[in-house]
Amino acid sequence: MAGTGLGSEALDLEKLRTAGAGLALAVLTSGGDAQGMNAAVRAVTRMGLYVGAKVFLIYEGYEGLVEGGENIKQANWLSVSNIIQLGGTIIGSARCKAFTTREGRLKAAYNLVQHGITNLCVIGGDGSLTGANIFRTEWGGLLEELVGEGKITDEVAKTYCHLNIVGLVGSIDNDFCGTDMTIGTDSALHRIIEVVDAIMTTAQSHQRTFVLEVMGRHCGYLALVSALACGADWVFIPEYPPEQGWEDQLCTRLSENRARKKRLNIIIVAEGAIDCHNKPITSEQIKELVVQRLGYDTRVTILGHVQRGGTPSAFDRILASRMGVEAVLALLEATPKTPACVVSLSGNQAVRLPLMECVQMTQEVQKVMDGRRFLEAVQLRGRSFENNLNTYKLLSSKKSSGELPKTNFNVAVLNVGAPAAGMNAAVRSAVRIGITEGHNMFAVTDGFEGFAKGQIKEISWGDVGGWTGQGGSILGTKRTLPGKLLNMIAEKIRANNINALLIIGGFEAYLGLLELSAARETYEEFCIPMVMVPATVSNNVPGSDFSIGADTALNTITDTCDRIKLSASGTKRRVFIIETMGGYCGYLANMGALASGADAAYIFEEKFDIRELQANVEHLTQKMKTSIQRGLVLRNENSSENYTTDFIYQLYSEEGKGVFDCRKNVLGHMQQGGAPSPFDRNFGTKIAAKAILWLSKKLVESYQREEGKIFTNSEDTVCLLGMRRRNLVFQPVGQLKDETDFEHRIPKEQWWLKLRPLMKILAKYKTSYDVSDSGQLEHVRRPKLTEA
Repeated sequence: MAGTGLGSEALDLEKLRTAGAGLALAVLTSGGDAQGMNAAVRAVTRMGLYVGAKVFLIYEGYEGLVEGGENIKQANWLSVSNIIQLGGTIIGSARCKAFTTREGRLKAAYNLVQHGITNLCVIGGDGSLTGANIFRTEWGGLLEELVGEGKITDEVAKTYCHLNIVGLVGSIDNDFCGTDMTIGTDSALHRIIEVVDAIMTTAQSHQRTFVLEVMGRHCGYLALVSALACGADWVFIPEYPPEQGWEDQLCTRLSENRARKKRLNIIIVAEGAIDCHNKPITSEQIKELVVQRLGYDTRVTILGHVQRGGTPSAFDRILASRMGVEAVLALLEATPKTPACVVSLSGNQAVRLPLMECVQMTQEVQKVMDGRRFLEAVQLRGRSFENNLNTYKLLSSKKSSGELPKTNFNVAVLNVGAPAAGMNAAVRSAVRIGITEGHNMFAVTDGFEGFAKGQIKEISWGDVGGWTGQGGSILGTKRTLPGKLLNMIAEKIRANNINALLIIGGFEAYLGLLELSAARETYEEFCIPMVMVPATVSNNVPGSDFSIGADTALNTITDTCDRIKLSASGTKRRVFIIETMGGYCGYLANMGALASGADAAYIFEEKFDIRELQANVEHLTQKMKTSIQRGLVLRNENSSENYTTDFIYQLYSEEGKGVFDCRKNVLGHMQQGGAPSPFDRNFGTKIAAKAILWLSKKLVESYQREEGKIFTNSEDTVCLLGMRRRNLVFQPVGQLKDETDFEHRIPKEQWWLKLRPLMKILAKYKTSYDVSDSGQLEHVRRPKLTEA
């Protein structure tokens, strides 16, 4: 790595604390605001200060940069305290015409040089980032001009001869190529889904049709994902305009759904929706069509700026914090030869990409759409967008029985373990994709226990309508393992002629699948393709970075922490100890602490002793001397046998006497309940769809024509489907044994532990930071475009 020569391994404390000595960096937010921008500002500021740099906040975006004066202020640690939970941007944002002129950029350059700033972190959309790149390329010429005008000396121009730029994409539209998610998108989806869930109850009461218009400019991401997450009847997006004669198709689908006893219809329209001739399709136009043709009671709801507002989701806070820290590391390593970069997300990996490559590809999407090359537009939007669209197309409408293939394969679906929000979305997706594939789908109630008792019935397309937004497990779920019930389960598989199995659940599902796999030697009935999709709030299943339900639980924890912080702001000098679920897995405690801006998180994976508890009390004592007079400490339920929540509460109470008082809060089963978050609905829908398509492939491969039955005993037909860094991967469960700590029911290696120092740094603890995953500038992967 160039620049400061940070190396590629863990940075020791001393090297990290001095890596930014002598540097000055500034952060600004520009363009439309997005939830999570404050978390990014906080992370950039604190990481900058942590590495020894001077950090400046630029107020009112590029306008403040051009006007200078009071708009550019040096920041300290407390400048960004208590902002992680706030929507919008505390440093303000404005669209600035002056900065689009060379004269305006000349003023901006002068203002930066006055403060010695040569490193700029810009949080905004493609327009803001393009402006930053122009500024960077002109920098040398602007300084020469300032020397010519006598405003700065040659000496100053030489000292500040190069400007480094790093971009973070903050936009609710998710319209930037090169990143799976932009800061603010997940929160905007939360706002949309909250509204849709509320509207569905009133629509059902009156048998109404609702047309919902969502934001997104020329990008249909918000509309598409919210349609997936609520099971909408139809979605209009600019990248996938409806075919000629769509009016008839829409009315046919709505009336068919009503005929199936569906009491409501939901149509989602992106604000930039167009038809195949590039003519706009408006929500009013759709309403008039439905009223005139079908006579349905139809209402329009335009969500507008509600989508930009409110508190950021846990996902956006963590994303913005990760990106902010990565942005500072990128600035430390930048040289005059490295191009301006943007920090983005690929799967679960933070990556750096050349800023202009991303901008050019983003602008290309619009050109392609103007040329009505819509298939290319979808592919340029990226893998995530394309997957969402393909899944939506499979799930949105039921084909007539004549159009469906007929395989005569019977596929059973069951939930195992504790309930997790998003399980129902996964079951709905699995059932409908299975039917589309031509299989007979069977639902097993109450897990392996229900299986053994023969609680198996065929389930139809309509049976799973409206399941996406419901929490818990409609099928019912139990923790019972199949080990002692193998004989009975084998008998039921034989009796119902089950040819494949999809298990949706947590660690018990994984253990159960291992038992079924081992039982293949004794029972031929288990020699069928079997796949598991991870669903548990604990996020402790080996082979997957994420589990369905963990995001909803994390949002519950984060919301509770926000409320607790507010209650503490009235009383002052108060520390809250909050206990989270997760068994021995510290994911919820650690990520909840990162998302809520907590002071400490005690987890099983990182041993702690009385000395560390004492140091944390001391840390909080120092904090109480500042203007932020409250503390937040999270503890995973099984983090220590002896240092219990009560013990920590009593220790803090005793040691903090006279300085702060203490309260404790056990969150309990609240974390398992509630409606699933948009992330869990979408993740559950997509991962279950992929699992069923895999089962279809394996069924064909393992069909023995002579005997007319399914038989397979190879280990690659008993798999767990999990998210690994950037991809969804099928892994034979037998191969995951070595990666599992069975005693504590956790994977031996967990990706999120690398984010642990991040939480400590942002809470002002001294720690080293592993940068082995960051630093390499990659190129934007252009999709191989297929012809329409």
